Amino acid sequence: MYGSRHVLFEGVGRFTITSEQLFYLFNLILKYSVIVPIAVLFLVTTHPTEFASSLNRIGVPYKIAFAVSLALRYIPDVQADFRTIANAQEARGIAVSHGSLWQRARNSIQILLPLLFTSLERIETVSNAMDLRGFGAGRKRTWYNQQTMTRIDYVAISCVVLLTIFSFVVTFHDGNRFYNPF
Repeated sequence: MYGSRHVLFEGVGRFTITSEQLFYLFNLILKYSVIVPIAVLFLVTTHPTEFASSLNRIGVPYKIAFAVSLALRYIPDVQADFRTIANAQEARGIAVSHGSLWQRARNSIQILLPLLFTSLERIETVSNAMDLRGFGAGRKRTWYNQQTMTRIDYVAISCVVLLTIFSFVVTFHDGNRFYNPF
């Protein structure tokens, strides 16, 4: 990727540590350490219905926006179900935190399968309720939490667009996607 190879530690076979590899891993860690907190902050501070309303307002079809809203709304429920099932399995003597890696993976399946079936049951219940209430019968819908755009919204959108343009210029200014200090 960088066009050079500076070996720091010679390993067995192809398992060697190079300066380029460490630089790439540092960039990867930096990327995820910046993106993950922002994504978590977004999930914690944004109400799913408001987000779906905003998606619909910028042109996303309301069926897709509503599906995103449902998915975001049920994340805490799935987490609570996971904790409940894990506690029930631990009460039966099946612990995920103890034992060999193979045993923990096998015990995790005994938590994930009931979680999957619980989630599928919830999906069936919600889809039946949506069918009974005529979801999708109209081309448009109204949103309970629809907000109007304010001046600060336009300023924030402008800042994001400028930051995106700046990041593209910095990333692709030399014709290569990766910064190469070597």
